[in-house]
Amino acid sequence: MSTISIYAEASPNPESMKFVLNQQLLTDGVSVDYPNLEAAANSPLAQELFNFDYVGRVFIAQNFVTVTKTTDHQWTQLIPEIRTFLKSYVEAGGPIFTVDPAAEQKAAQTAAATGNASEQDQQTSQKIIDLLDNYVRPAVEQDGGNITFKSYNAGVVTVNLQGSCSGCPSATVTLKSGIENLLKRMVPEVTEVVAEGITV
Repeated sequence: MSTISIYAEASPNPESMKFVLNQQLLTDGVSVDYPNLEAAANSPLAQELFNFDYVGRVFIAQNFVTVTKTTDHQWTQLIPEIRTFLKSYVEAGGPIFTVDPAAEQKAAQTAAATGNASEQDQQTSQKIIDLLDNYVRPAVEQDGGNITFKSYNAGVVTVNLQGSCSGCPSATVTLKSGIENLLKRMVPEVTEVVAEGITV
């Protein structure tokens, strides 16, 4: 049995903390966001984390888990408890998922890119997905979050912000000055980028 080491890393969102493991939890650049216990039906690990009364959101990526707290407890109080739990859970071989999220996500992304869109819009959507995957996601994951493509319609790109990005005070700035500028420059058809769940 390998020994798991875990360290906590602050994110731009003061309510979220990133717990980095020396072991992979997911492959293929897939990540999963659970905004509540009900959404975590396919992840026993996330369900266990929601048993802590201060956990409001769980985000699982390749080698880290981002926990967003709901209370005004200080992270200094919470970090040791979460680290101890994650370490013992993973070392004991506890199941992370009951269903492989990679297959689910690929299907959902393909459906979002194609849907009822014209062939031109489908090509534009695929370009946007590739840019998000290759340029935006790695940077956002550094901060303990993720961004996923939701839809493209008449120049407007809709994305989902996950993990520490959801509810982060600087998310709007990142979205408008970073992501929107990149997509407008690389995909001339794009006129605006909006995110579900945040207001500008």
